[in-house]
Amino acid sequence: MKLLSFTQAGRDSWGAVVGDGVVDLGARLAGRYRRLRDAIEADASGDLAAAAAGAGADFRWSEIGFRLPLPDPERVFCIGRNYRGHVAEAGHKLPEQPSLFLRLAASLVPHGGALVRPRVSNDFDYEGELAVVIGKGGRHIARADALGHVFGYTILNDGSVRDYQFKHSLIVGKNFARTGSCGPWLVTRDEIPDPAQLHLATRLNGVEVQSSGTDDLIFDIPTIISYISSFTPLVAGDVIATGTPEGVGFARTPPLWMKPGDVIEVEISSIGVLRNAVIAEEA
Repeated sequence: MKLLSFTQAGRDSWGAVVGDGVVDLGARLAGRYRRLRDAIEADASGDLAAAAAGAGADFRWSEIGFRLPLPDPERVFCIGRNYRGHVAEAGHKLPEQPSLFLRLAASLVPHGGALVRPRVSNDFDYEGELAVVIGKGGRHIARADALGHVFGYTILNDGSVRDYQFKHSLIVGKNFARTGSCGPWLVTRDEIPDPAQLHLATRLNGVEVQSSGTDDLIFDIPTIISYISSFTPLVAGDVIATGTPEGVGFARTPPLWMKPGDVIEVEISSIGVLRNAVIAEEA
């Protein structure tokens, strides 16, 4: 099942993808689950599937605006240097433990939203990533049990302002407003039994710039979940971006930066395509 959050005629709601549109589960399940995150916290996959079963689309794509799949994630964890190919292209050694940082929700836009190149930098890079949405929280989660804590999967473009990342700090370079994106929806874990068998491709203006299987991850998803839960309790609604493969712009000669007028797409098999245009920050 594919689930998303959206706006329609000035109203925020959420629903399930069917055919060429969306079933408005926010309206159909009003009073039970106000937000998609409420349904995730209630472990309500069965209720959602039953409500969407056999239903036709309430709205076509042209009638809605996409929101972030989870407009109010508890936290957005990001793992850096987690594909073997990406570590090699950057000239680093394989890490001994996951490298972790946080993104602010305000730094992300949804599918179809505009990524904003900040006016203080031209070094605006892309990073296509598989992201995990936690459904069942926990502390000290065993690796063997970790996938049971996943509600679903989505796509994240960890847009990075590289000169600020390298010369100032990782947190600054990763958290300029509206420089990353997430969406278009999340796919429940029953549709992706093995997240290590997906394929990720990033395209800049239709030209493929990243292509990798998720089996190139250094630290797989169960390891990441176990690691994060060792120092903080994970909760339903946490999002974890798992790292980007080789092909990023800063590692090319000359560097390949996103610029106003570009269109960037990240596609992951079994999930879909996250697409965003790039604009300049207003003066």
